[in-house]
Amino acid sequence: MVGITCVFGKNSIRDLCKPYKSFIRRWFRRNKKSSSSSRHNPQRQKQTQQEHMKEDRTTNGIHGFRSNGNGMRSINDDDSPMSLRGCGLCRHRSLDNSSCFPSENSGSRNNASRKINHPASSKSCDFIPTPSSSWNSSGSFRMPPHDLKSRNASRKRDTPIMYSNSSGMLKPPPIEKRLECTLEDLCYGCKKKIMITRDVLTDTGGIVQEEELLTINVQPGWTKGTKITFEGKGNERPGAYREDIIFIISEKRHQLFRREGDDLELGVEIPLVKALTGCTILVPLLGREHMNLTLDNIIHPGFEKIIPGQGMPISREPGKRGDLKITFLVEFPTKLTGNQRSEVVRILQNSTPS
Repeated sequence: MVGITCVFGKNSIRDLCKPYKSFIRRWFRRNKKSSSSSRHNPQRQKQTQQEHMKEDRTTNGIHGFRSNGNGMRSINDDDSPMSLRGCGLCRHRSLDNSSCFPSENSGSRNNASRKINHPASSKSCDFIPTPSSSWNSSGSFRMPPHDLKSRNASRKRDTPIMYSNSSGMLKPPPIEKRLECTLEDLCYGCKKKIMITRDVLTDTGGIVQEEELLTINVQPGWTKGTKITFEGKGNERPGAYREDIIFIISEKRHQLFRREGDDLELGVEIPLVKALTGCTILVPLLGREHMNLTLDNIIHPGFEKIIPGQGMPISREPGKRGDLKITFLVEFPTKLTGNQRSEVVRILQNSTPS
């Protein structure tokens, strides 16, 4: 078997070993120098530690904790840089075996901290998230930019301001009831008395029923759908306010009149002969009153006559009332004799149409 010196030669082997030998010498000289200087110069030891940490970060491309306040700097574990990635408060050993503990900003909250484990390392780190902290794009946990003096102030700012009910009592939906009123009630006003029964809590936590008489003063001009609210007159439930009771005005159907806004409508039937010859009729009014109405014109089916000021009161204009609209219905005869037909033809054949 041919030896390696025969193939490459002694000079070639010596040239290959020169770079490796030079590298070993420089490495040994640097370690010896750093160890001797670190024993006599603590400041140099700290600087060397920072340089090694910087080398690890730049070489591996991994950045650790970053903070804008509290005087904290970027830290990485020499043995496992991945184990500290994204951690806020970490414990690790320095090069001189001195312990590095979290800053005062952590306080006694370390008991409530949780642990994050990364698969790239067996080491772990504890951090305490705050409402204003966040994760940046590189996976680092970013603390809020404020110092220790503003700690209490920041807590006050983070406390939400509640504008809801401070007592925590619930407001139940109201109870709605219908209150029927006649047109006369809504025209002239009246008083409505209503007896209600509600559930009430006792001092022992039981529920009893009590009655109360409510009075509603109906005002002239109120319309259908008007709401009257009695606050706290409804049932009482544990942990909630008393219910409100809302009465909604509804109109009873009238035998003669129909309401349309602030006006009243009335239908009147008259015979054909009076519609053609004119007459005076007795017109009923709201409130069981009557008035005489003289008709001089020829009345056709659907003819309307408006009487001002005889409608419903206008609530937005006190002292004023709407109109009364009268619609006439003409009654035609059902049978006529031959002579009657002849007379009608003789009388009406020369009449002028309107």
